[in-house]
Amino acid sequence: MDNVGRQGSMQKKRRRRIAIACALAALAAAAVAVSVLGKGDKPQPGVPAERTAAVISNTYTQVVDISGYVEPYDSQTLRFRSTGAVTGVFVEEGDHVSEGDLLASIDNTSQMAALQEIRNSIEEAELDGSVRELELLRLKEKAAEASLEFTDIVAPFDGEIASLDVDAGDYFEGGDEVITIVDRSRLKATVEIDEIDMQYVSPGQEAELVFEAVPDRTVRASVSYIPMLGRYTDQGIGVVDVELLIEDPPEGIMPGFTFEGTLANESERTMLMIPQVAITRSRGGMETVDVRRGDGSVETVEVRTQYLGEGLSEVLSGPLHEGDTLVYGGMSDRSMRPMGGPPPV
Repeated sequence: MDNVGRQGSMQKKRRRRIAIACALAALAAAAVAVSVLGKGDKPQPGVPAERTAAVISNTYTQVVDISGYVEPYDSQTLRFRSTGAVTGVFVEEGDHVSEGDLLASIDNTSQMAALQEIRNSIEEAELDGSVRELELLRLKEKAAEASLEFTDIVAPFDGEIASLDVDAGDYFEGGDEVITIVDRSRLKATVEIDEIDMQYVSPGQEAELVFEAVPDRTVRASVSYIPMLGRYTDQGIGVVDVELLIEDPPEGIMPGFTFEGTLANESERTMLMIPQVAITRSRGGMETVDVRRGDGSVETVEVRTQYLGEGLSEVLSGPLHEGDTLVYGGMSDRSMRPMGGPPPV
C-alpha cells in the first residue's frame, strides 16, 4: 500500500474508533430524531415530516494508529581500517560480546616496526634534539599508534555477532566489511505520523503494539525520539518520522517483524456531534443548520463540521451548544430566511 492509501486507512480507522466510542450518543441522537407534529396535527400527503435532533457531546481519548517494523536498538558493520592478512578471528556468529572486546586482527608487523622506530628517535631527541623536532616526533608517535590500532577490530558496544565474513589467513583491503554486530536487548521502530496527528504525540508517550508473531500479547513501547524536522512525501503529505523504543522485547519478536498499534494521548477531548442529515450545504461549501430556540423560533446558523461516520458529524465551529435542538427534513421557508435570524413573519 502506498503512503496515500496508508494515511487514508489510518484516518478511517481513527474516525471509526471515534464512531464506536460514540455509539451510545448516536443512539441517543436517533431516539430524538423522530417526526414531530403538533398535537392533533396530521401529516400532509406528499409533505416531508419535520424532524428534530439534539446537539450531543461525547468525551474521548485521541488515538493515533501506527504500523511499522522493528529493528535492533543498535547495529554496526565493522571493517578493517588497514590492509593485510588476517592473523586472528576471536568470535563466532551468535556470540555475545562486550564493548571493547577484540574481535579480529590483521597483520600489524609493519605498524609495530614503524612505531618502534619513532620511539627510538624520540629517545635520541630527548637527549640532544631540539624542542621543535621532539614535538614533531610526538605527533608522529600518535599517528603510528592510531595506525597500529587500525589493525584490530573491537566491539563498539555490548551485543551479538550477527554475521561474520572473515577467517584467519584471509587478505583484506582497508575498508572491507567483515563483521556485523547488533544490540537486540532493546528494539526500536520508526513510525510515520501524519502532520495532523503530531499535536497528540509527545516524548515518553506510551504505545501499544501487536505483532503477528505473538498476536495474543500486547507489547508496550514509548516515544524515544521526535525529530525537529518533518518531511514532505512524494504524495504531498507532511509527516514526521517518530522513533519508538521497546525496552524489554518478549521472546519470539525479532528485528524485521511487523506490527500494528496505537499511540494514546492521555488528555481527553470533548466534541459536539450532530446528525449529518441536519446539515445544509450551499454550492459555495458553506454549512448551516436550523436551531429551534426556547421561544419556538427557528434560527439558521453557520457551522463547520467534520464527518465521523455512522451518520454523525463533529461540530468544529459555530454557535451550537449541548442540548440545542436542530430542525431538519420538513418543508420550510429557510431559503427566504436571513442568516442568523428567525424566519420571516
